[in-house]
Amino acid sequence: MDHSVGKGKDQGPVQHRAKVYRQVTLESLKRVVVIEDIKRYKTILELPSQTKENLMEALNELKKKIPSQEVLLSTKIGHTVNKMRKNSDPEVATLAQSIYTMWKTFMKENRNKQSIEVRCDPKTESLRSNARKLLSEALELKNDDLLIENIEREIFHQCSRLINIPYRRTVRTLVFTLKQKSEVREQVKTYRLPVKQLIENHKK
Repeated sequence: MDHSVGKGKDQGPVQHRAKVYRQVTLESLKRVVVIEDIKRYKTILELPSQTKENLMEALNELKKKIPSQEVLLSTKIGHTVNKMRKNSDPEVATLAQSIYTMWKTFMKENRNKQSIEVRCDPKTESLRSNARKLLSEALELKNDDLLIENIEREIFHQCSRLINIPYRRTVRTLVFTLKQKSEVREQVKTYRLPVKQLIENHKK
């Protein structure tokens, strides 16, 4: 008698679950660093009156990456994260501490390993520089003001990091609003209107 057969029941062929493979994008890799993203998160962390939600979002994104020593020095993102360790919110401070420790440990153990850095091309940077100039004039601020940088980077981010039609239209619409509506301009300059919400309201 075959003991491998169940009591009077014919067991069909064993069903094997097919393996599910998740597609991995280049940017999802820990050592692939998009410089634009690093700079955007830096401005979010440094801009006054940021909400805890925005700070935690930026820090959680930074935790997914390990910038090279060159990127840490050129962007000064390490310095910014270090300062966030003294944030009054314990959760923000703890997250910043874990990122700082992770980066510092990795740099000690892998000092000679290079990360893959993704940067904007010169033409894109030139067009973005022109957009910042228009925004600075509309807000009556200096071109290198942190608020101007944060606004432009948020537009670029929400437009899929492309100088496309939505990017151009959003910049034009926003510049017009900031010039014509003093109440909106004042809300933005005093940080009462969050940058992310500002862009979402004007994205075309």
